[in-house]
Amino acid sequence: MDKSIYSAEHLRLCAVLRELRHEADLTQVQVAAALGVPQSFVSKYESGDRRLDLIELHHVAKALGTTVQTILERVGL
Repeated sequence: MDKSIYSAEHLRLCAVLRELRHEADLTQVQVAAALGVPQSFVSKYESGDRRLDLIELHHVAKALGTTVQTILERVGL
């Protein structure tokens, strides 16, 4: 198992989160406001500079109008 934050699965997760945000027609600022975090938080997880823990992923999923299960399915996990 690759522990790098730059693993193929992690990079795919970042791409899926960006895609879902675009599909929801939301900006990073809007998602950040829904999460109660700075816009840089969203930018960092979308660019792969930051990993999300499971609880954070759940909150991001809700802000995007989806579920963790849907995110994982789109990542291919």
